[in-house]
Amino acid sequence: MFKRIGNLIRGFFGLFISGLEKQNPEALLEVEKENLRKQISEYNKGLARHAGLCERLVSQVEKESKEIRELTAKAAAHLKAGNRKLAGEYALRLQTLRQEHTDNVDQLEAAEKTYEELKTARDVAVTAARDKIESLKRHIDETKIAKATAELNEMAAGMINEIGGSGDTLNRLEEIVREEREEAKGRARVAKDSIDTTELNAMEAERTALEELALAEFAAESGIVIEDEESDSGEAPTSEDEKTM
Repeated sequence: MFKRIGNLIRGFFGLFISGLEKQNPEALLEVEKENLRKQISEYNKGLARHAGLCERLVSQVEKESKEIRELTAKAAAHLKAGNRKLAGEYALRLQTLRQEHTDNVDQLEAAEKTYEELKTARDVAVTAARDKIESLKRHIDETKIAKATAELNEMAAGMINEIGGSGDTLNRLEEIVREEREEAKGRARVAKDSIDTTELNAMEAERTALEELALAEFAAESGIVIEDEESDSGEAPTSEDEKTM
């Protein structure tokens, strides 16, 4: 029973985590990138240890090569000098050292080959992982764009349906506005036709007459002769008129 409950709890947590991953793919991608950096770091540490082994073998092989040359020279010198026993000791040491040297050279070649293989494997794995990450980033961006486009299309479809459903309302509103506009124009026309222009014309004529009377009085006081506006004669004023002026 407890096992079943544990499985159920793990299932709920799995669904919860899966939901979070779906909602935040960028965060999950960043976690994977960080994991990749850690893996590369650990791999490089192991590769560095292997490279250290290669360097130790290189030093050992170089040291053995130098000792082989020295033992060869000493054995040859003592053999030429007639010191057979001492020359034999050097020859035996030389034989043993050459065998060890051969083994170390083989180990060095194998170690160098392994190092190159490990380095190539690392580079290939890192390149593949980075390519996959970049591909996922592009896919996430494309997914975002697709979701946004789908949402816009859904919104547009909803707006079309709403506008189509509200056609009767818009038609009624248009009819109301048209009736109010026509009524307002009709009231303006009635008001314009109701104005009594006779009184206005009389008031205008009276004002014009008063202006003419005032102008005549002013001219008389100033000694100015006012010519009739209806006179079309273009004759120049007489000398008497000039004196009057």
